[in-house]
Amino acid sequence: MSTRVFVIAQFRPKAGKAAELFEVLKALEPDSLREQGCIQYILTRQIDHPSASRTEYPIVFNEIWADGESWAAHGRRQQIKHFFETQVSSPAGLVDDAIVTAYTDEGYEYDAPVFV
Repeated sequence: MSTRVFVIAQFRPKAGKAAELFEVLKALEPDSLREQGCIQYILTRQIDHPSASRTEYPIVFNEIWADGESWAAHGRRQQIKHFFETQVSSPAGLVDDAIVTAYTDEGYEYDAPVFV
């Protein structure tokens, strides 16, 4: 087990804005890869494949951070805050919706029953 944090940041672009959004997100990669604690920061696009289903979020960052603090520091960077303010929160932005989810590879026990 590790203290690593695995992050999936999914973006649904506004209609007709996928290519433009991809380029804006791609510009975030170089500086993010140089951040302390950044192990992986890769922007990907959804593809058609018989083994995969499509989602409404075709642009995804696959991130691995050394620990939670490294990921938190990334979120406090002005470049990242500016992106979320201007492209996600702003009505004039390129993003219709975004989902950012964090995972760990550490095991834990549930306090309550898990329903499947």
